[in-house]
Amino acid sequence: MSDIPGPRSRELSAQLAELECPAFAHRRKARAGADQSNPPIVLARGQGSLVVDVDDNRYVDLAAGFGAVLLGHDHPAISHSISQQSQRLVQGLGDVYASDAKVKLLGALAALHPAREAQTLLGQSGGDAVTAALKTATLATGKRAFIAFDGAYHGLGYGPLPACGYRGSFREPFAAQLSDHVHFAPYPGVRHASVDASLSFVRDLLSSYDVAAVLIEPILGRGGCVVPPPGFLSELTALSHEHDALVIADEIWTGLGRAGALVRSRADGADADILCFGKGLGGGLPISACVGSAAAMDGWRRGGEVVHTSTHAGAPLACAAALATLGALHSERLVDRAVAVGNRVRAQLAERIGSVHRAARVRGAGLMIGIELANATEAQRVIAGALQRGYLVISGGVHGDTLTLTPPLTIDEQLLLGFGDAVCEILQE
Repeated sequence: MSDIPGPRSRELSAQLAELECPAFAHRRKARAGADQSNPPIVLARGQGSLVVDVDDNRYVDLAAGFGAVLLGHDHPAISHSISQQSQRLVQGLGDVYASDAKVKLLGALAALHPAREAQTLLGQSGGDAVTAALKTATLATGKRAFIAFDGAYHGLGYGPLPACGYRGSFREPFAAQLSDHVHFAPYPGVRHASVDASLSFVRDLLSSYDVAAVLIEPILGRGGCVVPPPGFLSELTALSHEHDALVIADEIWTGLGRAGALVRSRADGADADILCFGKGLGGGLPISACVGSAAAMDGWRRGGEVVHTSTHAGAPLACAAALATLGALHSERLVDRAVAVGNRVRAQLAERIGSVHRAARVRGAGLMIGIELANATEAQRVIAGALQRGYLVISGGVHGDTLTLTPPLTIDEQLLLGFGDAVCEILQE
């Protein structure tokens, strides 16, 4: 054990600043604040809901790789699956000669879609999946306009970047190269927008433009764990279909149990045409999926060759990990656990933190939890204080004022409640 950050973390962080693209060092410095009170640590290993840095300091991991380590670090099912597959076949031949693991995964993913017959494009990141979804909607409808939402985050590649409503600065340097056919609507609960205002705005956009699809996060993830009121997603879907626009549900954060359902949009009564999965799908390995109805995917059946693929898309190692993840979610009843634990923890966090900070707001669903504080400065102060107490957490929200908790679905409930006590201590300092 050592100071946080310890000497080895400081040494490696200095090397990182020299070797890595300056975008990240610049951001880390900004987050540390003017007094540099929140310098970075460097992680070395993890087990379950705990991670250890290079100086042997232990932390409760409430970020879990931005939600990607869905079952926790070194989960037996994931580790066993990766080990077994690595001895059989690490890489196939993509879309030319598939692996048996890929075929099996495609069947499991099709079962998540509301349509009887569904087909899948595999990728390596959430942004890949969204890009595939946007292409699919364009081919299926022959239209070029899209509707996205304020506060939404769908990835930073050139495909999803035009639809990134989370922060304008992400788009601005590349604006001349981006599609200008994406139109933004207010997301209920962001900047005080109501359901009626949001739906009215969407209705006007659908009437004004030839819209291929509406792209929606069932719950805003990076935007601050904002949960829209019941009925919003189903009304939005019905409205979109009335105007012959597809609906793309970005389930990259919300899906696979994170927000208390395998498919959050379906649980909310919305049958989207295209589903995007990522983050936790590979249990920590990079894999994503764009799952569409057969009708939507039929647009790829064209005279001239049109394909969306990459070398590592559908790699058997990642497919095996994804199959193990889906299996563990079922066998360990982790979706039900996320609902039960999440409901109890959010209520207790709201009570405990609210007793010392009346303006704080706790929201979310399942084990996707946001704690909104006064401002970004206060959020960073809590993050720094939590790190010193052994809790690793990140911030989100359109103003950077929300602590964002996406722990492993297997986390001990008391660890989450202990974090609430730590937040109270920090806020009273």
